[in-house]
Amino acid sequence: MPNTESTAPRRSRRQTPWRTLVAMFLAFALIAAACSDDDDTEPTTAEDTGADATVEGAEETTAEAETTAEETPTDDASIEEDTMADDEGAEGATDFSSFDANGDGSITIGVAAAGPADDGAYYQAVIDAAEAISVENGFNDVIVVDEVQAADAATALADLAAQVDIVIVGASEIAEPLGDLTEQFADVFWYCNCGAGFPETPGLAQSLDDGSEIAYTTGVATALLMDGGEATDVAFLGCCDLGFEKEFFLAYELGLTDTNPDLSVTYVPTGDFPFDFDNVANATEALNNAIEGGAGAVMPYLGGAHRPIVEAAAEAGLITMSAGASNVCEPEEELDYDIAARFDGGDYVAAIFPLILSGEVAEGQIKTFKVGIDPEPGAIICEPTPEQQEAMDAVYAQIAAGDFAEAFGAIKGEAYAG
Repeated sequence: MPNTESTAPRRSRRQTPWRTLVAMFLAFALIAAACSDDDDTEPTTAEDTGADATVEGAEETTAEAETTAEETPTDDASIEEDTMADDEGAEGATDFSSFDANGDGSITIGVAAAGPADDGAYYQAVIDAAEAISVENGFNDVIVVDEVQAADAATALADLAAQVDIVIVGASEIAEPLGDLTEQFADVFWYCNCGAGFPETPGLAQSLDDGSEIAYTTGVATALLMDGGEATDVAFLGCCDLGFEKEFFLAYELGLTDTNPDLSVTYVPTGDFPFDFDNVANATEALNNAIEGGAGAVMPYLGGAHRPIVEAAAEAGLITMSAGASNVCEPEEELDYDIAARFDGGDYVAAIFPLILSGEVAEGQIKTFKVGIDPEPGAIICEPTPEQQEAMDAVYAQIAAGDFAEAFGAIKGEAYAG
């Protein structure tokens, strides 16, 4: 799959103050070295190691490149020609200049989120990961456009692309215009965690996971925690019966009932319109009805409404779980979670971007995160007993071996039919 990296000439980069300081430092260092009677020291070498990636559209490759230090000229013109690096002045530093879409000598990442940037869940995880990557590599501050509606996505994404060098689109609900935008802004690097069903696009790097795999493990985890309790029903709060919701619900139900046939789960839509995962009022009403009906657990498959529902459900004594976030079992988490249903967009960004920045994953390629194979996706019980952990490990192994492939295929067929 081709990479749409631009071949257009780039504007010369403005010399920045740190480059001048580096030049002065190196000049004094060379003078000192010339005047010294000490023995020469051996030159230092740095070794770059390649990383393995499972991607569609490209063969897996690993590479090792050995770089040696060279004498650096100290005149202004030469310094201005230097390429950008993630570690200023370091030997073997990574060259990010191919990502510099506007030729200003720096890299800016932009993130487009369908929900609130501070939701404490899926949307925020992607933004946090982008900010961590920017800090680690010396990029500019991340530009965030949040609460983007599907109807406004083309305009919002175009405005963002005009300001940045790399665009991260957090989810498929605002991804429809990407086919056109990746051509319109071909110099910008485009990445989307678009999920299953989104078409391969030459100008777009993608990651996806298998919703059936993750949902099944979440259903199993719920059943294990409900074992021995009086409640037999789970409330599944979603938006509006979208295809990927149907897939997750059906696979969750399968995992739940495979583990304990006496359990059941009820889907309750809470959105007023497609992709309305942030409707706190409707979700709260649905939760109250579930509590009154004797539900023992809630799966809040929501965005901006997720954390308010988890807080209320935990106070009512229900088993709670995340819908994407992987860090809810950590001591720093303020809310009481029992299960982390992990399909964390931030984890995917953190895993794939080193491969993107090193050139191992290019636009047009897709990285698939698999339960039981990759460490990122799948449900975990926050405080499992040894028996519960053993059961979860066994399910992960079965999924990795393909034992449920036929069942998951049937679920996908039912969820996306028509």
